[in-house]
Amino acid sequence: MRKKALIITYYWPPAGGPGVQRWLKFVKYLPEYDIQPIVYIPENPSYPITDLSLQSEVSKDVIIIKQPIKEPYRLAEFLSKNHSKTISSGVIPKEKKQNFIQRLMLYVRGNYFIPDARKAWITPSVKFLSDYIKEEQIETIITTGPPHSLHLIGLKLKQQIGVKWLADFRDPWTTIGYHKKLKLTNRSAKKHEQMERDVLSSADHIIVTSENTKKEFGDKTNQSIKVITNGYDTYHLPKAIKDDKFTISHIGSLLSERNPKLLWQILNELIAENEAFNHSFQLKLIGVVSDDVLNEIEQYISNSHINVVGYVGHNEALMAQRASQLLLLVEIDSEDTKAIIPGKLFEYMVSDTPILAIGPRDSDVERIIAETNTGSYFYYDATSELKSQILTYFEAYKNNALATQPIGLQPYSRKALTKTLSELI
Repeated sequence: MRKKALIITYYWPPAGGPGVQRWLKFVKYLPEYDIQPIVYIPENPSYPITDLSLQSEVSKDVIIIKQPIKEPYRLAEFLSKNHSKTISSGVIPKEKKQNFIQRLMLYVRGNYFIPDARKAWITPSVKFLSDYIKEEQIETIITTGPPHSLHLIGLKLKQQIGVKWLADFRDPWTTIGYHKKLKLTNRSAKKHEQMERDVLSSADHIIVTSENTKKEFGDKTNQSIKVITNGYDTYHLPKAIKDDKFTISHIGSLLSERNPKLLWQILNELIAENEAFNHSFQLKLIGVVSDDVLNEIEQYISNSHINVVGYVGHNEALMAQRASQLLLLVEIDSEDTKAIIPGKLFEYMVSDTPILAIGPRDSDVERIIAETNTGSYFYYDATSELKSQILTYFEAYKNNALATQPIGLQPYSRKALTKTLSELI
């Protein structure tokens, strides 16, 4: 008889974006390790991005249960639908460019919805699930955040019925980039920190996606912490044909501070100095792009070299990765972002396309790219080295020799990662 595991998550198909992928894939493979996944999700969520194609990937073995949720973002849309969608998706304008409505929404979000806008789901969920867990004889529950309010559901269930609880942090809590932009009062900031401590000290196991997050949380709790990264899955897609142009593609969200000016400057120089590069180069932006970033790019690169595609479905994004000549991965240059490993990194790694990454020193991304030999990683002050590497890639492209030779990828497969999870369960 399979062991039952209840997974409490907010993001689930038809939600789009990276937040849904992690548990969609764990759920796919858990039955192979003799575990019956039961997924608890909101009945009427307000997703900033949807991807209907992901519904076909939901495992037939999963049991899904739903309960209604009160969504304050729907109320916020009466003030401004565009601002509400933008903020809920994590794209927050720089402070000096925020208008009154944006500043108000951030203040309200930060100080009246602690830990986040889904806090109203905590109490009804605890009431419903405490009975459900007893009736179904479920021994293990798993909460995954953000939104971190879901961890408070786990905390209360642990306190009330003593169920085994795994808290999965796809991102950190109080050190994630957008947390500092919420215009928190000192009282609100301390409340977040207390909630974080309560969760970290009460869960039976903490799961994190990076070594840097493990180190951060290790200073805050004595509980068991396990690193289970995101990963890649196997897809049966048609063979991709590489773009004729020297296409550097960024796939995913480009937030306001995820803006490497040195790269745009270097590309501007290469366009001006190298006629072949000027003729062949294309920057393709697939996903949500902050106006701040796009305006910055357009100061250095003409529109004839920029292809803004916008958000696409997951399969289309995978095909775009395989068709590109280089895949751009950018992280904000800060101490806090060392722990952030974008889920797309692992799909990039198996795309047969070299990765060009820019980010902070000593990040988990830097280590993984080096260990797997899947691309090049640069810091924000590595101007000459970055320019030289782009030229090296361009020469290989001209000679039809641009390729990757990855090593050690298997531990990052979704199936292998689920095996590690199953052992914790």
